[in-house]
Amino acid sequence: MPERERALQSLPRTPRDVGPTADELLALVARGDEAAFERLYDVVSGSVFGLIRRVVRDQAQSEEVFQEVMLEVWRTATRFDPDRGSANTWILTLTHRRAVDRVRSAQAATHREDRAARLDPGRPFDEVSEQVDGRLEQRQVRRCLSFLTDLQRESVLLAYYQGYSYPEVASLLSIPLGTVKTRMRDGLIRLRDCMGVTG
Repeated sequence: MPERERALQSLPRTPRDVGPTADELLALVARGDEAAFERLYDVVSGSVFGLIRRVVRDQAQSEEVFQEVMLEVWRTATRFDPDRGSANTWILTLTHRRAVDRVRSAQAATHREDRAARLDPGRPFDEVSEQVDGRLEQRQVRRCLSFLTDLQRESVLLAYYQGYSYPEVASLLSIPLGTVKTRMRDGLIRLRDCMGVTG
């Protein structure tokens, strides 16, 4: 028989006891006894989860808080002082504190979001998203323009960003119109490939 089971069975029992008390189990947990922790978990889980559920109300968050509480019981069992109260009282006090912290944290997050929304009502999410997309696209265009030859880059910038016609670009750069058209076509193909535009 494993040593832990022997230790659990050797605990004194009154005729009405069917197993060790929460206080006895918590004392064993404080010494790192995993089997005692499993038994303690079974003994207190109903009351712990019930208290959390009443305070937190949300099922998913209640389950998270329950796991946090049980982990804290395992980690801090050495802090339990039987002279100051029972193990059940100590665990439920710890549980209540954790549950209230979760509710306060959720309320604070909601208040922060509300304040942020009130401070900047003229900037809906879509506008911000569009600005970010626009900036990213501008960076990509600048990067792709750097891969063009000087003549291709000058031709594209004059025609598409400054609004000059092909004949005006040819005149400004002092090159034949056919050369401008060829450079523009080649430059636009390279830009399209660099930016991943299809179709």
